[in-house]
Amino acid sequence: MSSSPVTLIFGASRGIGAACAENLKANGWRVALTYATKPPAGDLGRAYQVDVRDAAAVARVFAQVQADFGEAPTAVVANAGINVPGKPVGDFSPDDFRLLMEVNLFGAFNVLAEAARHVRDDGAIIAITTSLVRHVVPGTGPYAASKAAVESLVRAMSKELAGRRVRVNAVAPGPVDTDLFNAGKTEEVKARMAAFAPLNRIGRPNEIAEVVGFLLSEKASWVHGQIVQPNGGMV
Repeated sequence: MSSSPVTLIFGASRGIGAACAENLKANGWRVALTYATKPPAGDLGRAYQVDVRDAAAVARVFAQVQADFGEAPTAVVANAGINVPGKPVGDFSPDDFRLLMEVNLFGAFNVLAEAARHVRDDGAIIAITTSLVRHVVPGTGPYAASKAAVESLVRAMSKELAGRRVRVNAVAPGPVDTDLFNAGKTEEVKARMAAFAPLNRIGRPNEIAEVVGFLLSEKASWVHGQIVQPNGGMV
């Protein structure tokens, strides 16, 4: 059995998740990753297709990783999520709100619950949320609400898993240059969102991956139950 630890990243076909897989692989991790419909490009790790809304399917991924790698993951990253076009709450479709919650909240719950049961002692769990939980932007309320609920799960788990020395944190980026962020936005809108941060630019996926890599490493052995916000000073 290899001594290199295993990390399991949910939602790693592109964007932040793919950047995390690339970063962790470069730093000696054995990487397992999931995708919803389109497999990741390149050799980022062993890939598994799963709909995180399906609790039984998420559980099967953990079992398959155990079988394929010969051990349970030392780290789990819950990154799978979606967004829909932003609208004020009064104009928001109930169907869109339900979809956001099914993927971003129920999906994250399924991943985090299985992680709590299966991650190795002395391991780490990270959920990817958003700085929009604290930086209020009109039209983003439902998306931010789905991520705020995930942060509540993270805080609870940090107390629940402390006895096994499993560190649980969230990474809450500001706007990041991903397909999910860019979808449906004009250059004017993106420039306005870049101006949210004093650094006046959009973040890069690798910048978020560096934070995730740090939090999963022994260098972050005293960081637990935190919401870490790489956002250029936005909030």
